[in-house]
Amino acid sequence: MTAPQRAEVLAALPDIVVVLADDLGHSDLSCYGATAFATPVLDGLAACGRRFTDAHAASAVCTPSRYALLTGRHPWRSALRSAVLGGTDGALISEDVPTLADALREAGYRTAAIGKWHLGLDWTLQDGRRRRIDPARAFRPSMEADGWDVDYTEPYENGPLERGFDHFFGIAGSLDMPPYCFLTGDRVETEPTEPKQPLITSQRPGPAAPGWLDEEVDPRFAEEAVDWLRRTTPIRPDDPPRFLYLATAAPHRPCVPPEEFRGRSGIGPRADSILMLDQIVGRIEEAMADSPRPRIIVFASDNGAPTCYPEDGELADHRPNGELRGQKADVYDGGHRVPLIVSGDGLSPSTDDRLVSLLDLFPSLHAHVAEPTGEDWSPTPAGTQPLLALDGTADLMRPSASSDPSAPSDPTDPSARVVGATAFDGSLVLMREKEVAVFSTGSGGFSEPVGVPTSTDGDQGQFFDRAADPQQSTDLWAASAVSRRKMVARFIHETAYGESP
Repeated sequence: MTAPQRAEVLAALPDIVVVLADDLGHSDLSCYGATAFATPVLDGLAACGRRFTDAHAASAVCTPSRYALLTGRHPWRSALRSAVLGGTDGALISEDVPTLADALREAGYRTAAIGKWHLGLDWTLQDGRRRRIDPARAFRPSMEADGWDVDYTEPYENGPLERGFDHFFGIAGSLDMPPYCFLTGDRVETEPTEPKQPLITSQRPGPAAPGWLDEEVDPRFAEEAVDWLRRTTPIRPDDPPRFLYLATAAPHRPCVPPEEFRGRSGIGPRADSILMLDQIVGRIEEAMADSPRPRIIVFASDNGAPTCYPEDGELADHRPNGELRGQKADVYDGGHRVPLIVSGDGLSPSTDDRLVSLLDLFPSLHAHVAEPTGEDWSPTPAGTQPLLALDGTADLMRPSASSDPSAPSDPTDPSARVVGATAFDGSLVLMREKEVAVFSTGSGGFSEPVGVPTSTDGDQGQFFDRAADPQQSTDLWAASAVSRRKMVARFIHETAYGESP
């Protein structure tokens, strides 16, 4: 490609921002049914874009969901088969697995990750060893590790800078796990040397940076994101387009909104944090306004909302997952059904009722960037797996195959797409049209009874009609043998589920 041709290609590419909220439920926004408070910025984003009503994270908990979003691969393809990483666990994304950032950087994008990482870092320990995860072996994460065994004076390896991002600022895990410090590039910003005090709600003990304040975390993320967008605003037509992945800590516990948002919702700190999140998205939109490029903004959540913590807000005031059964970590829709908004130039406003997955984001954005130019921009570093290994589909930015809501839909059609998700304990959920097969004897997560995972070829599990029974209260397992076996056969054929990663 000649220099003028490349300049013309770059000028046509959109700026892309993906905002991923933490533990935001399907009904946590007013454009998704919340009535106790309003989220005007996100409502506006949905009004001028595509609002998906049946979108699902690939997992009902943080780490595997984020792995799937950034790699386009089912979370069980990694070494982590259940639970989530601790803040000082090793890097989960192996070096031969391309990320969305890899693909876009190969296309000429500047890339930045700001906010919660929670995909592991290869830390240096106090004894000089390097903490690593063997991608060929399943392992048990150290969710309760206190982090005092890490040498924070040494840079970590295999973080965002080695996974396609040019710039990184954020935190290692969730806001309830150590280390309590900001990370910049490949090292801590300020060494965590003091025990975290106070410990709020479910926070785990461990080291914190001097002067650390939980309520300053998301505002700092917003400042860093706005600063990066303004510093990289294209001036000339051949300036690179930008990809920003902004992963907020809110509204994950502890819900600690800054003073200006405390009490604003009138129903508790979690709702106050959602109002803060809404404003952050508004600041991102403002920071993009000076760019001459077209833009795409994607907003989603990594999983459903927890509903077992009354101190975060009473369910009588607001139901984060609406009428869906279950909560974060569960096999039921409340665990993995999430808000998903895709807005941008060239996308007509619509409500999209298709069954989709956050696995679709990588291939959809990649196709949107590649198709207009005719370029093949698959990442090419030696040893990297091809993008053909992606598990999602490239349909999020394309019109629905059928815009006629009266068109017949056969939920038993063997050609219908099967979407998979996992629970906290690794239990598998398979969805097709309005059917759902659950391979667990319980919730697999936070709701009682938890139960245990079951085999896809066994005689125990749960089966529901999500259309007629959105609360998943009537188990149709006994009468669903033929249908679920077809779902399983199709899923295994397409994904080789059950084989080693």
